[in-house]
Amino acid sequence: MSTPYMTEPVQLESLQGQQYVVLRPDESVAALYRSEQSTVLARLPDGTPHPNTGHVTLRGFFEPERVHVLREFVASWASSQPPIELSVDAIDGFPPPFQVLVARLERTSSLTGAYRRLTEVLDATDFRRIGELPLEEWIFHLSLAYARSLDERAWAEQLEASRREVPSRPCELVFSVDFVWYDGDGEHIDTLPLRQ
Repeated sequence: MSTPYMTEPVQLESLQGQQYVVLRPDESVAALYRSEQSTVLARLPDGTPHPNTGHVTLRGFFEPERVHVLREFVASWASSQPPIELSVDAIDGFPPPFQVLVARLERTSSLTGAYRRLTEVLDATDFRRIGELPLEEWIFHLSLAYARSLDERAWAEQLEASRREVPSRPCELVFSVDFVWYDGDGEHIDTLPLRQ
């Protein structure tokens, strides 16, 4: 069974009715994620919300009535998508009002290509997408901690303490995507293989 992404009741409540297509690293990128998240959380106030495991969101949806139709659509896309390369190049953060500390990913050709191809096939549908940005504006990342509750000064200090380049550039190939959805029963994960 996969480690859940989110388990905090407030987060689960805010995600109800939403679905996501995410990548779950499990090798060198995952190891860096665990180490960096541990460091970040040690500096932040107890109870700061955070994911339970590293993940890269490729797309979000609000389709509570069409979860299974959307899942089949994502499975079809995944079956034609080759494995996706992830490489961390920095620890960084998204500014207010978001205040999220992240492991920023290099824009590898396989990662940007996967995002572009997913956008192209979605453009022919009427699925309701949320939080979507054009490829040129999307910053690929793994969220380490959600620090929105910090005041401006505390946020600036946390960002300064965390921000750095990652010269080792941990890199791995991901061979599946997770289709994740949230309802009254919490989080559900269906792992879908990419084309081999």
